[in-house]
Amino acid sequence: MENNKVGRKKIPVEDRIEKITFDMGKIKKLAEFGFIDTQLAELLGVNESTIVRWKQASPELVHVLKEGKEIADARVVMSLYERATGYSHPETHISNHQGEITKTEITKHYPPDSTAMIFWLKNRQPDKWRDKQEIDFTKPLEVIITDYRGKQD
Repeated sequence: MENNKVGRKKIPVEDRIEKITFDMGKIKKLAEFGFIDTQLAELLGVNESTIVRWKQASPELVHVLKEGKEIADARVVMSLYERATGYSHPETHISNHQGEITKTEITKHYPPDSTAMIFWLKNRQPDKWRDKQEIDFTKPLEVIITDYRGKQD
């Protein structure tokens, strides 16, 4: 019996990956900018499943993407930290008074942001800062009554 299949011959992805050259520096830079696999696939003109197959066949690609994503994550962590604790940065203030333009170097200050603080603490110390408090009802409850003058009964 003769094989009359129509179409191109299936070539394993491992054999095809050698024919595709990546500029790993550019791929890493895209990952550093926060691009996810779906966006990378769109930029490269392939399906996301192709990116998955390439990653399965190329440990170097996986490593480069991981490094880039770690850099992007570190930037976000630093930004969240600065937002939570407050920060300052130099800035040039440009003004126009009666047609005369002046440039003044200033330091711009941003105060700590309580929303960022809450987010940071809830994620870093969930046992201390989560909204849901767990109360152990198996231990005896001790009640201390204090009057408004601070004396205990």
